[in-house]
Amino acid sequence: MPTTDLSPAGPALPIALPVDVTTVAHLQGPFAPVVEETAAADLPIEGELPRELDGVYLRNGPNPRFTPLGSYVYPLDGDGMVHGMWLSDGRARYANRFVQTEALRAEEQAGRALWGGLLTGLIPDSSEVGPELGGQPKSLPDINVVRHAGRLLALAEADCPYCLSPTLDTLGRETFDGMLPAGMTAHPKVDPRSGEMVVFCYLIEAPYLTWATIGPDGVVTRPPTPVAGLDRPVMIHDMALTERFVVLVLGPLYFDMQAALSGGSLLAWSPQDGTRIALIPRDGGPVRWSHIDTFWSWHGANAFDDGSGPDAPVVLDYVQWNQPGGLVPGPTQGALVRATINPRTGAVGRDIIDQGTMELPRIDDRVIGGRHHRIALVAVTGKRPVVGGDHDALNFVDTQTGERVQWDAGDLAVSEPVFAPRPGTHDADQGWWITFATNRTNGESWFLVLPAHGPETGPVARIRIPTRVPLGLHGSWLPTQE
Repeated sequence: MPTTDLSPAGPALPIALPVDVTTVAHLQGPFAPVVEETAAADLPIEGELPRELDGVYLRNGPNPRFTPLGSYVYPLDGDGMVHGMWLSDGRARYANRFVQTEALRAEEQAGRALWGGLLTGLIPDSSEVGPELGGQPKSLPDINVVRHAGRLLALAEADCPYCLSPTLDTLGRETFDGMLPAGMTAHPKVDPRSGEMVVFCYLIEAPYLTWATIGPDGVVTRPPTPVAGLDRPVMIHDMALTERFVVLVLGPLYFDMQAALSGGSLLAWSPQDGTRIALIPRDGGPVRWSHIDTFWSWHGANAFDDGSGPDAPVVLDYVQWNQPGGLVPGPTQGALVRATINPRTGAVGRDIIDQGTMELPRIDDRVIGGRHHRIALVAVTGKRPVVGGDHDALNFVDTQTGERVQWDAGDLAVSEPVFAPRPGTHDADQGWWITFATNRTNGESWFLVLPAHGPETGPVARIRIPTRVPLGLHGSWLPTQE
């Protein structure tokens, strides 16, 4: 979620008009939403699709069903749309579906948008949408899609997820038998050793931040537990996990409800406060806090314990920015950084792995919480003009050597790369990086398969999709046999 403009545009109006799509870059070109739900089989393939790939790749992203009212903030606004690519026996089929929230169904019945954008503050009352939805903000499960304990979950920034069927039909809100009534953020982490899913959720009111755990059977094993040490609401998009700790990076980006109600910005950047890192012991011990110079991070790649003793450092790889790009004026500078955190003293050392405009770091999910050696990211080459959130390259970084190789995607706007391992192997070089991509010039969309060994050589297979796939956010490779 690297580039969003949340500058206040003045007080919210009681009546919001549809935005002028021609003036909003994130409603045009490779970002332009699609309203059709498509299903197509036996898609044309260029190159050779590895027959070992057997499963489905799912990716979520914001896709407004109707022209937004008042404002549109990418990627925090927009209805969720999940795109799926099923692969088996060298063949491919595709489908996309809206996440059918109650609010989206009300808008479809009305034939237009009823809720305003994030900056607009327009929320319909009961006379327009009924008592259950009236006066309530719109649910936007448009950020991520994961599978855990047999549940397929479309995830919002901070809200209850929506459960989907294997064919991407919406089954309804998921509260885990009422144990997680406030939901979770869009980046839970599943421990590959235990199958436990760890989640967190930030809140506008005290306690402001909680964390919880869900067992491999889908039952909540730790209810929402407040994180001590916060006195105001703060936005935190991602988390990392080690065998000992939940790792959260808290940049000084606060929710300011009073300012929003008086026509100001909902989010306030306060760089004078510095950035904090929380190490939350998974066994329930006291939180270990580190306080360091100000930076912002949307996404982490992974974290791990560098040793086995109680004072063993925690290593965290993440994408760092000098400020949240687009949220505040001024230039942004990005880097892939490794932080080494002393859990006893709170001291933090930071080393730059790579510099430049890059985002959405991913690793081989089988080593989440353990040592990783490969990170893949979307990147910008600087060879062609792209707007924020559009990327024209994929970077692949070896964290042991610091070597970085790049595949230049040219006219293709590429989405987050996800690792699909070769079945029966455990090496991160044995498998493929997969992603969607859309041509900025003609709107053609493709599913790309790049070899994990030598990804800079480009795709070994390109699957033509019969409809345009807008740029989106996060997804998962779900093999048929796990």
